[in-house]
Amino acid sequence: MKREDNKIELSKYFKSVVDQDRCAVVICDLEHEILYMNPAAAARYARRGGQALVGKNLLDCHSPQSVDGIRKVLAWFSESRENNMIYTSRNEKENKDVYMVALRDDDGKLIGYYEKHEYRDQETAKMYDFGG
Repeated sequence: MKREDNKIELSKYFKSVVDQDRCAVVICDLEHEILYMNPAAAARYARRGGQALVGKNLLDCHSPQSVDGIRKVLAWFSESRENNMIYTSRNEKENKDVYMVALRDDDGKLIGYYEKHEYRDQETAKMYDFGG
């Protein structure tokens, strides 16, 4: 199998990982265009257009203060290949921390970013509960 074929094959797996995530994942390029929203993001942002937001500019969905913060984070990501994740906010109501994460190509060049939500509630499902 050629390396290029392996990348294509792996992309199906990576997409599936993101699609199965219960947290919203919105992937943007360096111009802040929304390239992809997983199903959780489409549901979370349904009031604002959901899946129809793909192709729109993420900055249009944020306050001036948030836009300034996003631009500062992107500048920080650009400063070093080591600058890849930063804590941006805490949402007490939803008990989650929010991070911005750099997306880089195989050479380490910055190509975009996404927002990562980490919920802190303890899991309530039973371990290995197959419903039987």
